[in-house]
Amino acid sequence: MSQEETVGPLEESPGYVLKQAHAALRTAMEAALRPLGLTVPQYACLELLGQRPGLSNAELARGAFVTRQSMNLVLRGLQDRGLLTRPEQAPHGRALPTQLTPAGRDQLRAASTAVRAVEQQMLAPLSPADQRRLRDHLAACVAALAPTTPAAED
Repeated sequence: MSQEETVGPLEESPGYVLKQAHAALRTAMEAALRPLGLTVPQYACLELLGQRPGLSNAELARGAFVTRQSMNLVLRGLQDRGLLTRPEQAPHGRALPTQLTPAGRDQLRAASTAVRAVEQQMLAPLSPADQRRLRDHLAACVAALAPTTPAAED
């Protein structure tokens, strides 16, 4: 009995198809963000700060699915470009809250428009009802694999 007979064709594996979709989405997002001088993690950081100003480095890292060390580099790069501000010091034992600057909000608007166009292209073959079902099914898959205990800090 071959391995394909026991596991099935790779193309039929939901995990494999999800990975293909993720890779295609990431590639398209990178292409859409490149003219704006942004990477996907930088865009994710701007989007998170646009929705929840004042997040810490650790919170931003979790939300952008990168390490805290990687997020620190992202934040430094965005700060050097004048897209966000972080105080030099925070109260003892407190995280440094990060805020978008007006230029950061402008960049976020342009980046969000570019990313939404990519998402619309990806979802174009699906009806609005199928798009909702896809989101619901993916959310259910995430919930099924979510850890039952809080994750430890990086």
